[in-house]
This record gives sequence, structure tokens and C-alpha cells, in this order.
Amino acid sequence: MSTWQALFLGVLQGATELFPVSSLGHAVLVPGLLHWTFRPSDPSFVPFLVLLHLGTAGALLVLYRRDWVRIVAGFVRAALRGRIEDDDERLAMLLMVGSIPAGVVGVLLESRIKALFGNPRAAAAFLFVNGLMLLGAELLRRRSERRAGLAGRSREEQEGSFVDASQLGFGAAALVGACQALALLPGISRSGVTIAGGLLAGLRHQEAARFSFLLATPIIGAAGLVEIPQLVSQPGPLGEYFLAALLAAVAAYLSARFLVRYFRSGRLDPYGYYCLAAGLVALALIR
Repeated sequence: MSTWQALFLGVLQGATELFPVSSLGHAVLVPGLLHWTFRPSDPSFVPFLVLLHLGTAGALLVLYRRDWVRIVAGFVRAALRGRIEDDDERLAMLLMVGSIPAGVVGVLLESRIKALFGNPRAAAAFLFVNGLMLLGAELLRRRSERRAGLAGRSREEQEGSFVDASQLGFGAAALVGACQALALLPGISRSGVTIAGGLLAGLRHQEAARFSFLLATPIIGAAGLVEIPQLVSQPGPLGEYFLAALLAAVAAYLSARFLVRYFRSGRLDPYGYYCLAAGLVALALIR
């Protein structure tokens, strides 16, 4: 992988990780579409992508630094006391529950999942499926709003019918976590499926995005502990890789700031249509 390719993938990953369009899918598809000489099946590619994701996680830690201070303190209090007494403690435990499914699936199916990174056509197909899931989640949410009589009401009236992330049930958090496990497949967006899961669990778009972004940090950190030593142990331009991770962090921070504002009134539909189109085009072009 050349220097400019590594830096390009850093910006691409950071820009697409938090958008519901699958940064992994784009990272697997772009080398094939542009006919780059290196292959995503290279043993160093997955650890490199995990390093880029750590840059994204760092950006999210900066963006939600105040939340994480409260969440960590809440986790310690609840763990020492043996029970939950406030919203910060409950949110900490919900994030822990939501992180378990992806961790279990990642450990059990690691080799099979990594094999998919050398298959751009599979990534394109999963990207198409991701689009269907985004559109399906919005369709189910609209039906739920109509049944609840929320359609046509003001934004303030609608928001009063939704819950905050800290008010989710633990079963709902596990469901969102199971959605996150699907994003181990290249082409399935982690933020997309977790936001969709949050919508179906009763969160409004903005709160579903916040829970999704908070949920990203633990699983990315855990993946970093596993994969980064493999990257460091192999010969390669580590300085360039870390620079790419820094670019990913900057791009992810800017993307997150945009999406926090967008999901105050925005929806998943535009990204769903994009994924459908991108998946079909990639399937047509990649042989």
C-alpha cells in the first residue's frame, strides 16, 4: 500500500464510519474499483483498518468527553454498590450489555469474517442489504408513528413520545448490540444498523445516533487491543499508518458534528438509497 493510498483510506474511513454507509464496505470496494495493486486480503489490512477505527474512536471520545466522564463514574458507582440508582449508571450498564454481542461474534467468527475482506463482491452485496435495512427501519418507524397518532404533530409533541437512551430496557440494548454485531460484515454499516435498532427500540433519530456513537467506542477499543499488536509486529510504514489514523480522527470528528445536527430532523432514507445504488454499481463493475 502506497503512502497516498493509506492516507486516502484514512480520510475515507473517518468520513464514512459514522455515516450509515459502511466504512468497511467502502474500504474493501475502493481498492477493487480503482484497481489498486494491494489486496484487502493482505494480513496487515484488517489491523490497519482497526487502527483507522481507533482514530474514529478517539474523535468520539473528544466529542462525547463529558458524557464519558459521567458514564465511567456511573459504571464504577453501580459496580461498587451492586445496583443502579441514576441515569448515568443505567446508561453505563446499557452500553456494556450492548457491547457484548459484537464481542462474542467477533471472537467466535473472526477468521470467517476476515475472509470476507478479500471479497469485494460480497461487500457490494452487503452494502445493498444495508440500504434495504435502512429503508426498512424508516418504514417501520413511520408505521409506528401513524399507529401512535404522531404523524402530522409538531416536533415537540413527537419528541415527548420517545425515550432517552438511558431509559432503554436492557433487552432493547441487547437488540441494538446484536445489530452492531452485523456490522462486522463489510458493507453493513455499524452506525446504520445501530441507529435503525435504536429507532425500533423507541428512540428518536438524534438520541439513536448518540447511543450508536457511544456504543462504538468500547467495541473499537477492544478490537484495537487484539489487532494493533499484529500490525506493529509486521514490517510496514507505521508512521504513515498512524498519520492515516490521525486523518481518520479529524474526518470522523467533523462527520460526527455534522450528523449530530443532521439527525435533529434528518432521516436514514437518503443513505439507504445511496447504499442501494452504490451496491448495485459496484456489483456491476467488479468482476
